[in-house]
Formats: sequence, structure tokens, C-alpha cells
Amino acid sequence: MITLASDFGTPYPAAMKGVLRHRTDAELIDVAHDFPRQDVRAAAFWLREVLPYFPPATHLVVVDPGVGTDRNALVVRAGEHALVGPDNGVLLPAARRLAGDADLETYLIDERRLEPVEPAGSGPSVTATAETGAGPASNTFHGRDVFAPAAAGVHETAIEDLGDLGWLSPLEGSAVDLELPDAALEDERATGEVLVVDDFGNVVTNVPGDFLAGRDRVVANGEAVPVGETFAAVPIGNRIATVGSHGYVELDVNRGRGEAAFGLETGDRVVLEATSPAGK
Repeated sequence: MITLASDFGTPYPAAMKGVLRHRTDAELIDVAHDFPRQDVRAAAFWLREVLPYFPPATHLVVVDPGVGTDRNALVVRAGEHALVGPDNGVLLPAARRLAGDADLETYLIDERRLEPVEPAGSGPSVTATAETGAGPASNTFHGRDVFAPAAAGVHETAIEDLGDLGWLSPLEGSAVDLELPDAALEDERATGEVLVVDDFGNVVTNVPGDFLAGRDRVVANGEAVPVGETFAAVPIGNRIATVGSHGYVELDVNRGRGEAAFGLETGDRVVLEATSPAGK
């Protein structure tokens, strides 16, 4: 299968799927196309948490604020998976989760050697390199003109033969990395930040869930909050600190929006303090 993830909304993902269907009969699975616009870190977090639940696949990822610039286009082999996307850090957290650093191989896509998919019918030219006729057709839509053709090519090629593709070569030097931040932990205090806010308004921090073990309350940025294992541990509309499905502390509201109740957004500092020693 080929998975697709982007910040495109609609209808741009349809064009990528059209290109893929020209080249492969792979099953196409949408991960998300509503990642926060141009937020590479948020996309990297969600991909790291979601892609490990897939069987071996090619993962097409396009969150690309630098589209059309000299940033590289990459294929990262991660064990039996391959990730295709821009060299801006969005790929590596998921790749490491899938395979670990020791089993990664990174390839550079030569955009000028990819065979383009020509649209049917006639219309205005969108060729970005009119003098040579080489390179992507558009400087603003590499999802369609670079990454979708590359993902189709990777999907149709055995992992061990990736280096034989004429438009791929081993990357010299290092890819752009993105390390999601760790919280600073003490016995009775954790200092971290908001990694993402999901569509329910749940505030996902980078504080490990173990910090809540044995506690019935914590102080979050100066305000006491009950700790519970489920949203329903508090009355509807009340705030709660809990361990979310990703293993991190979340600041939430039962049937409400945690980011509004706590006054937090992505990137904000979060300090959690114990109201009493753990286990008492």
C-alpha cells in the first residue's frame, strides 16, 4: 500500500492520487490531509505515532513550507517501510520509530530525472523549467510533480533495489533532522511543552505518563487538576490530567476542549508539580 499524509486539505490530494494511479495499482490509504498548515513538527509527531500501526508500506508525506527552493527531496528506507517527502525533518522521527537509526538508508531524489505524468487534455503550461523541459512541472506543487511519482516508483521497486533507480542516489551528508523535545523531570516536578493539540482540543504534552503514577492531583501551570484514567473520571465540563494513547500526559476536559480551559497551544511551556509525594 501507499499511505498519503499532507497539510493540503482538499482538493490537492486528489491530484497526487491521480498521479499514483497512473503508475501503480497499490492500495491508497489517507493518513491525514489536515495537519496544521506548514507545521513540520506537528506532522512529524503524528506520523511517528500513526505509521508504526501499518504493515510494510510506502509513506508519501508532503508538509513542505520550502517547496520550490533548494531543499532536497528524499526517500528514507526504514526497515521494510519507505518514506518519501521533503528534507525538512518531517520524515525522520517516524523512520526512527519504524526501524531505529541503525536500519535507515537515505536517498536523494533527482527531480530532473523523474518521468513526469502528463495531464489529459490541454491547458496552460505549468512547466517551471521551460528552457530544458526538465524538472517538476510546478514550483508550488511538488506533492503532485515530485513526491507522488517518486512514491509510485519506490512502491514498484524492491527495497534492496532502491539504489538501482536512475533518479535515486545515496544522500551525501546528513538529512535534516527533527528531534521532538524531551521534558525535564524531577521527583516532584516536570517541565515540558505542548507537542500538539488534537481535534478534540486535548493538549498532548511531552511529559511521560509515568509522572502521574500514584497521584490523584497535580498542579498544572499553577492550577490544581485532578488525575484520572479516563475522561469520565471527572464530571462533564471539568478539567483532568490523564495519560493519553501516545503515552504522554494530556491536559483535557471531559466532553470539552482542553486547550481553551488551560489556555495552552502548541509549543507552550507546561510545568506539572505534585501536590503531594507520589503514592500518598
